[in-house]
Amino acid sequence: MATPPILDGTCKLLPAPAPGSDVFATVAAEYAALAAEHGPRNVLVLKRQPAGLESVAEALADAGRGRNDGWPCSPRLESLPEHASKTIEEYDPTLDRLEYEERIELISLVIDGASRSVPDYLERAADHESFARDVGQLLLAATRQRLDLDDLESPHDCLAFLYAMNDRFHAELDDRGYVERADVIPRAVDLLEADADGVRSRVTASFDAVLAVEFEEYRRLDRRYLAALSDDADLVCIGERHASVERTRVEPGCIEDVARDAGLDIEPLEPVSTGETADGPPHHPVTRFLATGDRPEGGNDTDAGPAAGRPVGRARRIRTETAREQVRAVATEIQSLSDRHGWSYDEFAVAVPRIERVPETRRRLRDAGVPTATIGTPSLAEDPAVNELYAVVTCQCERDGDSDALERLDGGPSPASSEPLEVSLNRLRARVPEFSTGLLAETDGASVRRSLERWISRTDLKGRIAREEAWIDAREQYEGIRRVLEIARFVEETDLVGPDWQGLRRMLRRTIRYDAPYVHAVETRPPVGGVTVCAVDDLKYDSRQAVFLLDLIDETYPGEQFLTQLFPSAWLRTMPAYPAVTDPSLAETAATFEPVDATAVGDPFETYHAQRSRRRLALGARAAERALYLCSYERGAGGLQRTHDESRYLKLLESTPGLALANIDAAAGAAIHGETNAVEALLDQPRGELERVLREASTGGEADLGATESLFEEIAVVLEEGDIDDELAEAVRSQFEFAAGEVVRDD
Repeated sequence: MATPPILDGTCKLLPAPAPGSDVFATVAAEYAALAAEHGPRNVLVLKRQPAGLESVAEALADAGRGRNDGWPCSPRLESLPEHASKTIEEYDPTLDRLEYEERIELISLVIDGASRSVPDYLERAADHESFARDVGQLLLAATRQRLDLDDLESPHDCLAFLYAMNDRFHAELDDRGYVERADVIPRAVDLLEADADGVRSRVTASFDAVLAVEFEEYRRLDRRYLAALSDDADLVCIGERHASVERTRVEPGCIEDVARDAGLDIEPLEPVSTGETADGPPHHPVTRFLATGDRPEGGNDTDAGPAAGRPVGRARRIRTETAREQVRAVATEIQSLSDRHGWSYDEFAVAVPRIERVPETRRRLRDAGVPTATIGTPSLAEDPAVNELYAVVTCQCERDGDSDALERLDGGPSPASSEPLEVSLNRLRARVPEFSTGLLAETDGASVRRSLERWISRTDLKGRIAREEAWIDAREQYEGIRRVLEIARFVEETDLVGPDWQGLRRMLRRTIRYDAPYVHAVETRPPVGGVTVCAVDDLKYDSRQAVFLLDLIDETYPGEQFLTQLFPSAWLRTMPAYPAVTDPSLAETAATFEPVDATAVGDPFETYHAQRSRRRLALGARAAERALYLCSYERGAGGLQRTHDESRYLKLLESTPGLALANIDAAAGAAIHGETNAVEALLDQPRGELERVLREASTGGEADLGATESLFEEIAVVLEEGDIDDELAEAVRSQFEFAAGEVVRDD
């Protein structure tokens, strides 16, 4: 096992995950102390993960606001990967970082050209939709941890093949002068430790102190980087107990043991409180219980609970029948809170268990009338602008092979034409006004990149997007266009594929096929406000007035399949070479997660990663400053049977004395909030009221026609005198026709 890095400094540990605002205030206080000693411009602040960097920057800037002693408005704050990237650039400015799309193409070529036989299991697994993504994540993790095939003892055949491909892939990168993002920190570690060309002296000359934030997530190579960087500087690390999710995925152990083994002096650190009350938000005991297992004081005594049986920790719960209704109920509650408290939409966050759930959740919130603010890059396959450009590329490829092929289809499809060509032409006809095959000829040229740029300009693609799409969709489609143009640039500069339409189509097709939704940076606080929709992990260093944690069912928290879908869990338990914790001992599981009793652990592997899932919930919950919502829905269990299979952690909270979950009314009869809900309620009233009268008549009851007449008169007055949209008024009138059984008009 590699010798642990030696760090010379202090590690200050918060006892448990505190409210987000308190964490920011604590980090700012420690920064202010270092800045007072060394000068603010001589303090480098490093955060392990890029997520939440903006919130930390705001807190550090606030620490110096109002001072007149040269305190910088923009503190020296960077994520560790960003700083390592700059270190590499300092050593060799000519090195190119491999973009995601370029990585897909190059590693695909390496695998296609492999002389090593592919294991039968991987041959069969390649048919699954998530195969390419799962393999990519495995190789990225192996690269980050510098796992080479030669360093492993008797690895599984599948891992041996994949690691061999990864080694060949990086040999190709070295030959071409590339560095991939996952290899940035390992390569920067080598440069600093060797002080190659004096790079360490140049990099460290500009600071006298280093403040390492989120230290609980620093992995082995991260700590080596920090040791080389802070060799001659004052080092202070800030970490949180019971808060490591990413580090514990690949190495077990509590943060105290990690810090002690690294040579740091450990000091307890109490959070700087900024809450309205000394006890923090009402759900703070819920967050603490999820993170540490600590019950509220007196909560162990069911007969004499805290405050004479009154709960001290409260969160709110939303339960619905379907996932769709779950999001609608969340939208209604957001609109209700906004109306009652005057909170802007950017004070809300909706967290999903996986980043792949972001696009669908965001779309459903917007359909319910809630503006969303998350900016990311969705899957290229789902981007209309990318699909248009891919159709252009397909048609240009056909023109290269047969210059008259497109003209023959101007009057209609030709039997001799291939199906992809017909699909592409139909897409262009539907999207581009006054489309003709001559437009493709006019925009074609020697350079595929410049040809695409001419198409974008001649057809006013960006203008069409701006006019037809919401601003958030427009920004994402602009990013998709940029990615396609970058792929075209790469095609013209590399020798991997031909610099023509065929080469571009091959690379673009492969990229679209293997691209994962939201694999790129997600901006959670863009200039225009709206509700943030993100993966729960992105909330660790964030703070919002209200947070909604979605999908709290047992198959999600903790889940049934840990680490990867590539291999069965039974295989993972016997794969010590897999780049994650696969065979934790009872002692390691208990030491890493304090609530765990080693004597009560049945399956260490399942228990270990289930506890990581529990921590993810805790860290997402602590981002809520005022209100925390735990949301679940029923799921199908075969046939017509459905079950409300809530997460075991939700059930544990409900059964713990001193903690309470308040149910939120998600029924259709609840109070109406938001324009979209109001419109839908208005459209439902004519049919609903007439059905009520008919139901009473058919069962021999008495219906109050006076109330019905009064309601219809109010609707008529609104339609005649109210300032409402003509299409809405027509839709309401149509509902009366439907309710009366009249045939729908064709006009």
